[in-house]
Amino acid sequence: MLPAQQGYDRAITVFSPDGRLYQVEYAIETVRRGTIAVGIKCKDGIVIAVEEKARKLQISDVAQKIFQIDDHVGVAAAGYIPDARSQVDNARFFSQSNKMIYDESVEVETIAKHLADQCQQYTQYAGVRPYGVALILGGVVNDKPELFLTDPSGTFISYDAIAIGSGSDQVTDFLEKTYKDDLSIDDASILAAAGIYMSSDEKESLSHIRMAHIKTDTGLYQLVNEEQIANYAKTAKEKYPHDKN
Repeated sequence: MLPAQQGYDRAITVFSPDGRLYQVEYAIETVRRGTIAVGIKCKDGIVIAVEEKARKLQISDVAQKIFQIDDHVGVAAAGYIPDARSQVDNARFFSQSNKMIYDESVEVETIAKHLADQCQQYTQYAGVRPYGVALILGGVVNDKPELFLTDPSGTFISYDAIAIGSGSDQVTDFLEKTYKDDLSIDDASILAAAGIYMSSDEKESLSHIRMAHIKTDTGLYQLVNEEQIANYAKTAKEKYPHDKN
């Protein structure tokens, strides 16, 4: 570490002389080291997908990095997953409170802003640390798909397609080249599977892929079963060969 940096990475409330918050940057680096997560908005809904690397004897029936917030909202996480669970619980409580008070489904942007505000608070008070996780929030409100990203700094941004985690720069470049506004939910799922295979060391198996859909016609969050994922993965390998990406 350079002399000018020494001491400025020991507290989140202290800016370095060059205007940086090192603890926040370390938290963002934690996200970059997490396994890949992808979110894609399409004409008939939202696709969120993650890579989960299970150990040999681990029972992996329950997804660890993809969550349901409400009937119409799902989340994919990259980074320190215990922090993701905390934020998901917070988002669930916020969503249900909104439903009870206003008698209507909460917008995805409202949830994203609420979580981002909490992340931002954890960058300015002593005695706490920033959240070490980024979230892709996707959902359907009034037949309109919405996709947002939050990160440890407290930023929240709307996207058509985004990747976070290890290898996300490469996958985001891939999405920028291949994404189209008129994608169907099946096409978007194939694209998400291709992005995960691009980033992952595992090029053959599909047990490491988890995926969920929120469709505009139903407005409901639904996990994609293994058979569907297998079909998406097979098509992704044929349509986007890894040696050409």
